[in-house]
Amino acid sequence: MKIRFLLFIGLLTSTTLYGQQADSTFTYSVELGATAGNGTYAPLWFTANRYGLSSVEPNSGYLRAGVAYDKSLKYDWRIQAGFDLAGSVNHTKNVHIQQIYADFSWKMLTLSIGRKERQGFPLEKNAALSSGMMVEGMNALPVPQVRGEIKNYLNIPGTKGWLAFKGHIAYGSFAENDWQEDFVAPGQYFVKNVLYHSKSLMFRLGNKEKFPLEFEFGILMDTQFGGSRYRKLSDGSNEFVLDMPNNLKAYWKAFFPQTGGSDVPLGEQVNVEGNMLGSWNFALNYYVGDWRFRAYLEHYFEDQSQMFWEYGRWKDGQIGLEITLPKNRWVSSIVWEGLCTKDQSGPILYDGSHGWESTTDQISASDNYYNHYLYGGWQYMGMGMGNPLLYGPLYNKDGSISFKSNRVRANHLGIGGNPSDEWNYRILISFARHWGTYGNPLDKQRKQFSSLYEATYTPKWIDGWSASVALGIDRGNYLGNSTGGMLTIKKTGVIF
Repeated sequence: MKIRFLLFIGLLTSTTLYGQQADSTFTYSVELGATAGNGTYAPLWFTANRYGLSSVEPNSGYLRAGVAYDKSLKYDWRIQAGFDLAGSVNHTKNVHIQQIYADFSWKMLTLSIGRKERQGFPLEKNAALSSGMMVEGMNALPVPQVRGEIKNYLNIPGTKGWLAFKGHIAYGSFAENDWQEDFVAPGQYFVKNVLYHSKSLMFRLGNKEKFPLEFEFGILMDTQFGGSRYRKLSDGSNEFVLDMPNNLKAYWKAFFPQTGGSDVPLGEQVNVEGNMLGSWNFALNYYVGDWRFRAYLEHYFEDQSQMFWEYGRWKDGQIGLEITLPKNRWVSSIVWEGLCTKDQSGPILYDGSHGWESTTDQISASDNYYNHYLYGGWQYMGMGMGNPLLYGPLYNKDGSISFKSNRVRANHLGIGGNPSDEWNYRILISFARHWGTYGNPLDKQRKQFSSLYEATYTPKWIDGWSASVALGIDRGNYLGNSTGGMLTIKKTGVIF
Protein backbone atom coordinates (compact mmCIF):
# COMPACT_ATOMS: atom_id res chain seq x y z
CA MET A 1 0.00 0.00 0.00
CA LYS A 2 2.88 2.40 0.74
CA ILE A 3 4.36 1.81 -2.72
CA ARG A 4 0.98 2.42 -4.42
CA PHE A 5 0.54 5.62 -2.41
CA LEU A 6 3.97 6.95 -3.38
CA LEU A 7 3.33 6.04 -7.02
CA PHE A 8 0.05 7.97 -6.93
CA ILE A 9 1.69 10.99 -5.28
CA GLY A 10 4.40 11.04 -7.96
CA LEU A 11 1.87 11.05 -10.77
CA LEU A 12 -0.32 13.64 -9.05
CA THR A 13 2.61 15.97 -8.35
CA SER A 14 3.87 15.87 -11.91
CA THR A 15 0.48 16.57 -13.48
CA THR A 16 -0.92 19.16 -11.09
CA LEU A 17 2.09 21.23 -10.04
CA TYR A 18 3.79 21.33 -13.42
CA GLY A 19 0.84 20.99 -15.76
CA GLN A 20 1.91 21.19 -19.41
CA GLN A 21 5.24 22.89 -18.69
CA ALA A 22 7.25 19.85 -19.76
CA ASP A 23 7.03 16.78 -21.99
CA SER A 24 5.30 13.63 -20.75
CA THR A 25 4.45 10.22 -22.18
CA PHE A 26 2.05 7.54 -21.05
CA THR A 27 2.61 4.16 -22.69
CA TYR A 28 1.21 0.64 -22.45
CA SER A 29 2.47 -2.86 -23.15
CA VAL A 30 0.76 -6.23 -23.45
CA GLU A 31 2.67 -9.50 -23.72
CA LEU A 32 1.58 -13.10 -24.18
CA GLY A 33 4.02 -15.99 -23.73
CA ALA A 34 3.60 -19.76 -23.90
CA THR A 35 5.94 -22.75 -23.73
CA ALA A 36 5.33 -26.38 -24.63
CA GLY A 37 7.66 -29.34 -24.49
CA ASN A 38 8.66 -32.61 -22.88
CA GLY A 39 10.94 -33.59 -20.03
CA THR A 40 10.77 -33.09 -16.29
CA TYR A 41 11.64 -29.41 -16.57
CA ALA A 42 11.45 -26.71 -19.23
CA PRO A 43 14.70 -26.02 -21.07
CA LEU A 44 16.89 -23.86 -18.83
CA TRP A 45 16.97 -20.79 -21.09
CA PHE A 46 13.17 -20.73 -21.24
CA THR A 47 13.28 -20.13 -17.48
CA ALA A 48 16.48 -18.22 -16.72
CA ASN A 49 17.09 -14.44 -16.78
CA ARG A 50 13.45 -13.45 -17.31
CA TYR A 51 12.98 -11.52 -14.03
CA GLY A 52 11.10 -14.46 -12.51
CA LEU A 53 8.32 -14.35 -15.13
CA SER A 54 8.93 -17.95 -16.12
CA SER A 55 8.36 -21.51 -15.01
CA VAL A 56 10.40 -24.68 -14.63
CA GLU A 57 7.38 -26.66 -15.82
CA PRO A 58 7.67 -27.92 -19.43
CA ASN A 59 4.24 -26.45 -20.31
CA SER A 60 3.27 -23.00 -19.09
CA GLY A 61 1.98 -19.62 -20.16
CA TYR A 62 1.41 -16.04 -19.05
CA LEU A 63 -0.36 -12.83 -19.99
CA ARG A 64 1.24 -9.59 -18.92
CA ALA A 65 -0.06 -6.02 -19.17
CA GLY A 66 1.34 -2.78 -17.90
CA VAL A 67 1.50 1.00 -18.18
CA ALA A 68 4.44 3.38 -17.78
CA TYR A 69 4.56 7.13 -17.24
CA ASP A 70 7.54 9.39 -17.99
CA LYS A 71 7.62 13.14 -17.43
CA SER A 72 10.51 15.58 -17.83
CA LEU A 73 10.25 18.61 -15.56
CA LYS A 74 12.05 21.92 -15.15
CA TYR A 75 15.49 22.21 -13.62
CA ASP A 76 16.58 18.70 -14.75
CA TRP A 77 13.93 16.87 -12.73
CA ARG A 78 12.21 13.77 -14.08
CA ILE A 79 9.52 11.38 -12.84
CA GLN A 80 8.97 7.83 -14.08
CA ALA A 81 6.38 5.36 -12.82
CA GLY A 82 5.00 2.03 -13.88
CA PHE A 83 2.57 -0.74 -13.03
CA ASP A 84 2.81 -4.23 -14.53
CA LEU A 85 0.48 -7.14 -13.74
CA ALA A 86 0.90 -10.77 -14.85
CA GLY A 87 -1.47 -13.73 -14.86
CA SER A 88 -0.03 -17.17 -15.52
CA VAL A 89 -0.54 -20.92 -15.76
CA ASN A 90 1.89 -23.41 -14.17
CA HIS A 91 3.95 -20.61 -12.57
CA THR A 92 4.73 -20.10 -8.89
CA LYS A 93 1.72 -17.75 -8.62
CA ASN A 94 -1.38 -17.46 -10.76
CA VAL A 95 -1.49 -13.65 -10.50
CA HIS A 96 1.22 -11.32 -9.28
CA ILE A 97 2.54 -7.77 -9.63
CA GLN A 98 5.63 -7.92 -11.82
CA GLN A 99 6.46 -4.22 -11.46
CA ILE A 100 5.16 -1.27 -9.46
CA TYR A 101 7.55 1.63 -9.04
CA ALA A 102 8.09 5.38 -8.96
CA ASP A 103 11.43 6.97 -9.83
CA PHE A 104 12.29 10.57 -8.95
CA SER A 105 15.43 11.84 -10.71
CA TRP A 106 17.46 15.02 -10.60
CA LYS A 107 20.28 15.18 -13.10
CA MET A 108 22.16 11.85 -12.62
CA LEU A 109 20.74 11.05 -9.16
CA THR A 110 17.65 8.81 -8.82
CA LEU A 111 15.45 7.76 -5.92
CA SER A 112 13.61 4.59 -6.96
CA ILE A 113 10.77 3.15 -4.88
CA GLY A 114 9.09 -0.17 -5.53
CA ARG A 115 9.57 -3.34 -7.55
CA LYS A 116 11.28 -2.70 -10.89
CA GLU A 117 13.07 -4.72 -13.56
CA ARG A 118 16.49 -3.08 -13.43
CA GLN A 119 19.25 -3.22 -16.02
CA GLY A 120 22.68 -1.67 -16.08
CA PHE A 121 24.07 -3.64 -13.13
CA PRO A 122 27.39 -2.54 -11.58
CA LEU A 123 29.33 -4.78 -13.97
CA GLU A 124 27.40 -4.32 -17.20
CA LYS A 125 27.04 -7.38 -19.40
CA ASN A 126 25.15 -8.08 -22.60
CA ALA A 127 21.70 -8.79 -21.14
CA ALA A 128 20.56 -10.83 -24.14
CA LEU A 129 23.68 -13.01 -24.50
CA SER A 130 25.33 -13.30 -21.06
CA SER A 131 24.61 -16.18 -18.69
CA GLY A 132 23.99 -13.60 -15.97
CA MET A 133 25.44 -11.94 -12.90
CA MET A 134 27.02 -13.83 -10.01
CA VAL A 135 25.45 -11.85 -7.15
CA GLU A 136 22.20 -10.35 -8.44
CA GLY A 137 20.80 -10.04 -11.92
CA MET A 138 17.75 -10.74 -14.06
CA ASN A 139 17.02 -14.31 -12.94
CA ALA A 140 14.53 -13.65 -10.12
CA LEU A 141 11.51 -11.45 -9.55
CA PRO A 142 12.66 -7.93 -8.59
CA VAL A 143 12.84 -7.30 -4.84
CA PRO A 144 10.66 -4.37 -3.59
CA GLN A 145 13.03 -1.71 -2.31
CA VAL A 146 13.91 1.92 -1.76
CA ARG A 147 17.00 2.67 -3.81
CA GLY A 148 19.22 5.69 -4.26
CA GLU A 149 21.53 5.44 -7.25
CA ILE A 150 23.68 7.00 -9.90
CA LYS A 151 22.86 4.58 -12.73
CA ASN A 152 25.37 5.78 -15.32
CA TYR A 153 28.97 6.82 -14.91
CA LEU A 154 29.31 10.41 -13.68
CA ASN A 155 32.53 12.24 -14.45
CA ILE A 156 34.42 13.43 -11.37
CA PRO A 157 35.08 17.19 -11.59
CA GLY A 158 38.66 18.15 -12.26
CA THR A 159 39.60 14.88 -13.98
CA LYS A 160 38.72 16.10 -17.51
CA GLY A 161 36.59 13.01 -18.15
CA TRP A 162 39.32 10.52 -17.25
CA LEU A 163 37.73 9.30 -13.99
CA ALA A 164 34.04 8.59 -13.38
CA PHE A 165 31.96 6.67 -10.86
CA LYS A 166 28.50 5.18 -10.30
CA GLY A 167 26.83 3.33 -7.45
CA HIS A 168 23.73 2.62 -5.41
CA ILE A 169 22.40 1.94 -1.91
CA ALA A 170 19.13 0.05 -1.39
CA TYR A 171 17.01 -1.46 1.38
CA GLY A 172 13.96 -3.63 0.81
CA SER A 173 12.06 -6.76 1.77
CA PHE A 174 11.69 -10.26 0.32
CA ALA A 175 7.90 -10.32 -0.09
CA GLU A 176 7.58 -14.10 -0.36
CA ASN A 177 6.19 -15.24 3.01
CA ASP A 178 3.25 -17.20 1.59
CA TRP A 179 5.34 -18.77 -1.17
CA GLN A 180 8.01 -20.12 1.18
CA GLU A 181 5.45 -21.54 3.60
CA ASP A 182 3.55 -23.27 0.79
CA PHE A 183 6.65 -24.55 -1.01
CA VAL A 184 8.55 -26.29 1.79
CA ALA A 185 7.82 -29.90 2.70
CA PRO A 186 7.26 -31.13 6.28
CA GLY A 187 10.52 -31.19 8.18
CA GLN A 188 12.01 -28.34 6.12
CA TYR A 189 12.77 -24.82 7.33
CA PHE A 190 11.59 -21.50 5.91
CA VAL A 191 11.80 -17.81 6.79
CA LYS A 192 9.41 -14.86 6.86
CA ASN A 193 9.81 -11.08 6.76
CA VAL A 194 13.44 -11.21 5.61
CA LEU A 195 14.99 -7.83 4.80
CA TYR A 196 17.25 -6.94 1.87
CA HIS A 197 20.23 -4.63 1.47
CA SER A 198 22.38 -3.92 -1.58
CA LYS A 199 25.15 -1.46 -2.40
CA SER A 200 27.76 -0.94 -5.07
CA LEU A 201 30.52 1.45 -6.07
CA MET A 202 32.20 1.32 -9.49
CA PHE A 203 34.90 3.49 -11.06
CA ARG A 204 35.83 3.99 -14.70
CA LEU A 205 39.33 5.08 -15.61
CA GLY A 206 39.81 6.35 -19.15
CA ASN A 207 38.39 8.69 -21.76
CA LYS A 208 37.59 6.85 -24.99
CA GLU A 209 37.27 10.17 -26.87
CA LYS A 210 41.01 10.68 -26.37
CA PHE A 211 42.35 7.14 -25.87
CA PRO A 212 40.57 3.89 -26.90
CA LEU A 213 41.08 2.01 -23.61
CA GLU A 214 38.92 2.04 -20.46
CA PHE A 215 39.31 0.21 -17.16
CA GLU A 216 36.39 -0.39 -14.77
CA PHE A 217 36.66 -1.68 -11.21
CA GLY A 218 34.53 -1.78 -8.07
CA ILE A 219 32.48 -3.83 -5.64
CA LEU A 220 28.89 -5.07 -5.18
CA MET A 221 27.60 -6.36 -1.83
CA ASP A 222 24.18 -7.78 -0.91
CA THR A 223 22.74 -8.97 2.41
CA GLN A 224 19.77 -10.89 3.77
CA PHE A 225 19.01 -9.89 7.37
CA GLY A 226 16.20 -9.72 9.93
CA GLY A 227 13.22 -12.04 9.61
CA SER A 228 11.96 -15.11 11.47
CA ARG A 229 12.77 -18.79 10.97
CA TYR A 230 10.21 -21.61 11.13
CA ARG A 231 10.04 -25.36 10.66
CA LYS A 232 7.06 -26.99 8.97
CA LEU A 233 5.65 -29.94 10.93
CA SER A 234 4.08 -33.11 9.60
CA ASP A 235 0.57 -31.92 10.50
CA GLY A 236 1.01 -28.77 8.37
CA SER A 237 1.54 -26.40 11.29
CA ASN A 238 4.65 -24.30 11.78
CA GLU A 239 7.14 -24.43 14.63
CA PHE A 240 8.78 -21.10 15.50
CA VAL A 241 12.58 -21.37 15.69
CA LEU A 242 14.04 -17.87 16.16
CA ASP A 243 13.83 -14.16 15.36
CA MET A 244 16.71 -12.19 13.87
CA PRO A 245 17.15 -8.50 14.80
CA ASN A 246 15.46 -5.94 12.55
CA ASN A 247 16.23 -2.76 14.51
CA LEU A 248 18.34 0.20 13.39
CA LYS A 249 21.51 -1.56 14.50
CA ALA A 250 20.65 -4.48 12.19
CA TYR A 251 20.30 -2.05 9.27
CA TRP A 252 23.70 -0.58 10.11
CA LYS A 253 25.32 -4.01 10.33
CA ALA A 254 23.86 -4.88 6.94
CA PHE A 255 25.45 -1.73 5.51
CA PHE A 256 28.78 -2.21 7.31
CA PRO A 257 29.19 -6.00 7.86
CA GLN A 258 30.24 -6.99 11.36
CA THR A 259 29.71 -9.74 13.90
CA GLY A 260 26.41 -10.13 15.71
CA GLY A 261 25.68 -9.73 19.41
CA SER A 262 24.27 -12.06 22.04
CA ASP A 263 20.77 -11.82 20.49
CA VAL A 264 21.77 -13.92 17.45
CA PRO A 265 22.98 -17.54 17.05
CA LEU A 266 26.65 -18.37 17.70
CA GLY A 267 27.39 -18.66 13.99
CA GLU A 268 26.40 -15.01 13.54
CA GLN A 269 28.54 -13.96 16.52
CA VAL A 270 31.77 -15.32 15.05
CA ASN A 271 30.96 -14.38 11.43
CA VAL A 272 29.05 -11.39 10.07
CA GLU A 273 25.40 -10.93 11.03
CA GLY A 274 23.06 -11.97 8.23
CA ASN A 275 23.80 -13.60 4.89
CA MET A 276 26.35 -11.34 3.19
CA LEU A 277 27.72 -11.97 -0.30
CA GLY A 278 29.25 -9.90 -3.05
CA SER A 279 31.69 -9.60 -5.92
CA TRP A 280 34.74 -7.64 -6.97
CA ASN A 281 34.19 -6.48 -10.54
CA PHE A 282 36.72 -5.62 -13.22
CA ALA A 283 36.37 -4.81 -16.92
CA LEU A 284 38.64 -3.66 -19.72
CA ASN A 285 37.15 -2.03 -22.84
CA TYR A 286 39.10 -1.48 -26.06
CA TYR A 287 37.67 0.41 -29.05
CA VAL A 288 38.94 0.03 -32.61
CA GLY A 289 36.77 1.93 -35.07
CA ASP A 290 33.30 0.35 -34.88
CA TRP A 291 34.67 -2.65 -33.00
CA ARG A 292 34.56 -3.01 -29.22
CA PHE A 293 36.39 -5.66 -27.22
CA ARG A 294 35.34 -6.08 -23.58
CA ALA A 295 36.97 -8.47 -21.09
CA TYR A 296 35.56 -8.76 -17.56
CA LEU A 297 36.02 -10.60 -14.29
CA GLU A 298 33.46 -11.00 -11.53
CA HIS A 299 35.12 -12.47 -8.44
CA TYR A 300 32.45 -13.86 -6.10
CA PHE A 301 32.76 -14.06 -2.30
CA GLU A 302 30.61 -14.93 0.74
CA ASP A 303 30.99 -13.27 4.14
CA GLN A 304 34.66 -12.27 4.42
CA SER A 305 36.10 -15.49 2.99
CA GLN A 306 37.86 -14.63 -0.25
CA MET A 307 36.65 -11.03 -0.05
CA PHE A 308 40.34 -10.26 0.24
CA TRP A 309 43.43 -12.30 -0.64
CA GLU A 310 43.00 -14.53 2.45
CA TYR A 311 44.51 -17.72 1.02
CA GLY A 312 46.53 -16.11 -1.73
CA ARG A 313 44.15 -17.15 -4.47
CA TRP A 314 40.99 -16.16 -6.25
CA LYS A 315 39.78 -19.33 -7.96
CA ASP A 316 36.03 -18.70 -8.11
CA GLY A 317 34.05 -16.28 -10.24
CA GLN A 318 33.19 -15.58 -13.83
CA ILE A 319 35.43 -14.37 -16.65
CA GLY A 320 33.99 -13.11 -19.91
CA LEU A 321 34.83 -11.74 -23.31
CA GLU A 322 32.39 -9.72 -25.42
CA ILE A 323 33.06 -8.64 -28.99
CA THR A 324 30.81 -6.04 -30.61
CA LEU A 325 31.25 -6.11 -34.38
CA PRO A 326 30.68 -3.36 -36.94
CA LYS A 327 27.20 -3.26 -38.40
CA ASN A 328 26.69 -6.27 -40.64
CA ARG A 329 23.90 -8.56 -41.76
CA TRP A 330 24.48 -11.57 -39.56
CA VAL A 331 26.55 -11.26 -36.36
CA SER A 332 26.54 -8.15 -34.16
CA SER A 333 27.79 -9.50 -30.80
CA ILE A 334 29.58 -12.56 -29.44
CA VAL A 335 29.92 -13.40 -25.74
CA TRP A 336 31.95 -16.16 -24.10
CA GLU A 337 31.95 -16.75 -20.35
CA GLY A 338 33.71 -19.21 -18.07
CA LEU A 339 32.21 -19.85 -14.62
CA CYS A 340 33.80 -21.61 -11.64
CA THR A 341 32.36 -22.02 -8.14
CA LYS A 342 34.06 -25.30 -7.28
CA ASP A 343 36.79 -24.12 -4.88
CA GLN A 344 34.82 -22.14 -2.24
CA SER A 345 38.08 -21.60 -0.26
CA GLY A 346 38.39 -25.36 0.29
CA PRO A 347 36.28 -28.02 2.02
CA ILE A 348 36.96 -27.32 5.73
CA LEU A 349 35.23 -24.73 7.92
CA TYR A 350 36.12 -24.03 11.53
CA ASP A 351 35.17 -20.69 13.05
CA GLY A 352 34.64 -21.57 16.71
CA SER A 353 30.92 -22.26 16.34
CA HIS A 354 31.14 -26.00 15.61
CA GLY A 355 32.22 -27.26 19.03
CA TRP A 356 35.51 -28.71 17.82
CA GLU A 357 38.26 -28.90 20.42
CA SER A 358 41.08 -30.30 18.29
CA THR A 359 42.24 -26.93 16.98
CA THR A 360 42.26 -23.29 18.01
CA ASP A 361 42.87 -22.06 14.46
CA GLN A 362 40.18 -20.33 12.46
CA ILE A 363 39.64 -21.79 8.98
CA SER A 364 37.32 -19.75 6.75
CA ALA A 365 36.49 -22.25 4.05
CA SER A 366 33.56 -24.32 2.74
CA ASP A 367 31.79 -21.09 1.85
CA ASN A 368 28.72 -23.00 0.56
CA TYR A 369 27.79 -20.46 -2.10
CA TYR A 370 24.17 -19.22 -2.26
CA ASN A 371 23.27 -21.31 0.84
CA HIS A 372 22.90 -20.13 4.43
CA TYR A 373 22.13 -22.08 7.58
CA LEU A 374 19.46 -19.57 8.71
CA TYR A 375 18.05 -18.04 5.51
CA GLY A 376 18.10 -21.16 3.33
CA GLY A 377 19.29 -19.84 0.01
CA TRP A 378 20.08 -16.64 -1.91
CA GLN A 379 16.84 -16.84 -3.85
CA TYR A 380 13.49 -15.15 -4.36
CA MET A 381 10.32 -17.11 -5.09
CA GLY A 382 12.41 -20.19 -5.87
CA MET A 383 14.67 -18.59 -8.47
CA GLY A 384 18.32 -17.92 -7.67
CA MET A 385 19.18 -14.25 -7.34
CA GLY A 386 22.53 -14.82 -9.03
CA ASN A 387 23.74 -16.88 -11.98
CA PRO A 388 21.11 -19.35 -13.26
CA LEU A 389 23.70 -22.05 -14.01
CA LEU A 390 23.48 -22.70 -10.26
CA TYR A 391 19.91 -24.01 -10.23
CA GLY A 392 17.54 -22.58 -7.61
CA PRO A 393 15.14 -24.21 -5.13
CA LEU A 394 12.31 -24.54 -7.69
CA TYR A 395 14.19 -27.58 -9.01
CA ASN A 396 14.19 -29.29 -5.58
CA LYS A 397 11.89 -32.28 -5.35
CA ASP A 398 12.28 -32.47 -1.56
CA GLY A 399 10.72 -29.04 -1.00
CA SER A 400 13.83 -27.48 0.53
CA ILE A 401 14.93 -23.88 0.05
CA SER A 402 18.54 -24.52 -0.84
CA PHE A 403 20.95 -24.94 -3.74
CA LYS A 404 21.66 -28.65 -4.17
CA SER A 405 24.69 -28.11 -6.39
CA ASN A 406 26.75 -24.96 -5.94
CA ARG A 407 30.11 -26.45 -6.96
CA VAL A 408 29.98 -25.86 -10.70
CA ARG A 409 32.24 -25.32 -13.68
CA ALA A 410 30.60 -24.04 -16.86
CA ASN A 411 31.25 -22.55 -20.27
CA HIS A 412 28.71 -20.33 -21.97
CA LEU A 413 28.50 -18.92 -25.50
CA GLY A 414 26.08 -16.27 -26.78
CA ILE A 415 25.75 -15.05 -30.36
CA GLY A 416 23.35 -12.36 -31.56
CA GLY A 417 22.65 -10.60 -34.81
CA ASN A 418 20.31 -8.38 -36.82
CA PRO A 419 20.00 -9.76 -40.37
CA SER A 420 17.56 -6.95 -41.22
CA ASP A 421 15.77 -3.99 -39.67
CA GLU A 422 12.83 -6.30 -38.85
CA TRP A 423 14.61 -9.48 -37.75
CA ASN A 424 17.04 -10.32 -34.98
CA TYR A 425 18.17 -13.55 -33.39
CA ARG A 426 20.20 -14.94 -30.52
CA ILE A 427 21.78 -18.28 -29.71
CA LEU A 428 22.74 -19.36 -26.18
CA ILE A 429 24.78 -22.52 -25.55
CA SER A 430 25.90 -23.61 -22.09
CA PHE A 431 27.68 -26.67 -20.75
CA ALA A 432 27.95 -27.15 -16.98
CA ARG A 433 29.48 -29.79 -14.73
CA HIS A 434 28.10 -30.26 -11.21
CA TRP A 435 29.59 -31.75 -8.04
CA GLY A 436 26.85 -30.89 -5.49
CA THR A 437 28.04 -29.22 -2.28
CA TYR A 438 30.92 -30.02 0.08
CA GLY A 439 28.42 -31.14 2.73
CA ASN A 440 26.27 -33.19 0.32
CA PRO A 441 28.29 -34.16 -2.76
CA LEU A 442 26.58 -35.77 -5.74
CA ASP A 443 27.06 -39.49 -6.27
CA LYS A 444 29.11 -38.66 -9.37
CA GLN A 445 29.97 -35.71 -11.54
CA ARG A 446 26.82 -34.61 -13.38
CA LYS A 447 26.77 -32.79 -16.73
CA GLN A 448 24.14 -30.57 -18.32
CA PHE A 449 23.94 -29.03 -21.77
CA SER A 450 21.43 -26.19 -22.29
CA SER A 451 20.71 -24.21 -25.45
CA LEU A 452 18.33 -21.62 -26.88
CA TYR A 453 17.71 -20.65 -30.51
CA GLU A 454 15.44 -17.60 -30.78
CA ALA A 455 14.30 -15.31 -33.61
CA THR A 456 12.29 -12.09 -33.19
CA TYR A 457 10.25 -10.34 -35.87
CA THR A 458 9.39 -6.64 -35.42
CA PRO A 459 7.44 -5.60 -38.54
CA LYS A 460 7.65 -2.01 -39.72
CA TRP A 461 4.26 -2.15 -41.42
CA ILE A 462 2.39 -2.56 -38.10
CA ASP A 463 3.59 -0.30 -35.32
CA GLY A 464 4.40 -1.62 -31.85
CA TRP A 465 4.07 -5.36 -32.57
CA SER A 466 6.74 -8.04 -32.20
CA ALA A 467 6.77 -11.82 -32.12
CA SER A 468 9.47 -14.26 -30.99
CA VAL A 469 9.76 -17.99 -31.56
CA ALA A 470 12.34 -20.08 -29.74
CA LEU A 471 13.59 -23.64 -29.59
CA GLY A 472 15.13 -24.93 -26.36
CA ILE A 473 17.15 -28.13 -26.09
CA ASP A 474 18.60 -29.52 -22.85
CA ARG A 475 20.56 -32.74 -22.53
CA GLY A 476 22.27 -34.17 -19.47
CA ASN A 477 22.07 -36.27 -16.33
CA TYR A 478 21.42 -33.46 -13.82
CA LEU A 479 18.21 -31.71 -14.94
CA GLY A 480 17.64 -34.36 -17.59
CA ASN A 481 16.65 -34.18 -21.25
CA SER A 482 14.03 -31.74 -22.53
CA THR A 483 12.99 -30.14 -25.80
CA GLY A 484 10.48 -27.34 -26.08
CA GLY A 485 9.16 -24.41 -28.05
CA MET A 486 8.30 -20.90 -26.90
CA LEU A 487 6.12 -18.26 -28.52
CA THR A 488 6.04 -14.65 -27.31
CA ILE A 489 3.84 -11.91 -28.80
CA LYS A 490 4.14 -8.31 -27.59
CA LYS A 491 2.32 -5.05 -28.32
CA THR A 492 3.45 -1.65 -27.12
CA GLY A 493 1.96 1.75 -27.79
CA VAL A 494 1.51 5.33 -26.66
CA ILE A 495 -1.64 6.39 -24.81
CA PHE A 496 -0.61 10.06 -24.84
